[in-house]
Amino acid sequence: MSTPDTGRDSSEDVEGTVTGGTEPEGSREQVVAVDSEDREQGLVDRLDAHTGEGVRHRAFTVLVYDEEGRILLARRSPEKRLWDTHWDGTVASHPAPGQSQVDATRQRLEEELGITPDQYDDLRETDVFEYKRFYLDEGLEYEVCTVLELTLSDISTDPDPAEVAGLLWVSYEDLYEHPKRYRQLRLCPWFEIAMRRDHTDDPS
Repeated sequence: MSTPDTGRDSSEDVEGTVTGGTEPEGSREQVVAVDSEDREQGLVDRLDAHTGEGVRHRAFTVLVYDEEGRILLARRSPEKRLWDTHWDGTVASHPAPGQSQVDATRQRLEEELGITPDQYDDLRETDVFEYKRFYLDEGLEYEVCTVLELTLSDISTDPDPAEVAGLLWVSYEDLYEHPKRYRQLRLCPWFEIAMRRDHTDDPS
């Protein structure tokens, strides 16, 4: 486990969507609270985990590539409570209690992007890191985040507009090496951390 990456900036996120004057979508769901070594510490209400100083909890992000080395960026829906309209690489979420990271990843890929297991055969866990980021005055992410990666043999997608506002294939290496070319893209902080660590010999 790496040293926690903490911080606050003007463009950082939290899960959930807001519908009118009701509670954020998913606020009554539970996420898995964990210690710094990703050991389970019980369950916590999803909204509580993303409010105030937050509660450290288990999460994942999956980086989806094509066979040409491009990464699929997904723009978060404007209805998202945290990091709305920011670009993610590619899907981020929380496993349900008792659910493995791999199973959760497969589920969210299909639900959010219509990507099914027959389109890839190399889903793998590649990294784990802890971070804490605040988003405006809306909330925060405080996660032990597992990174998974896969390469699509078939790049067809069927995104859910409630989750995804747009898709963009870009060169992964170019995105990292020449960030100024992509400065119009506001990237989600967990994706920026995962990409930086992926390009660092000693990511601790």
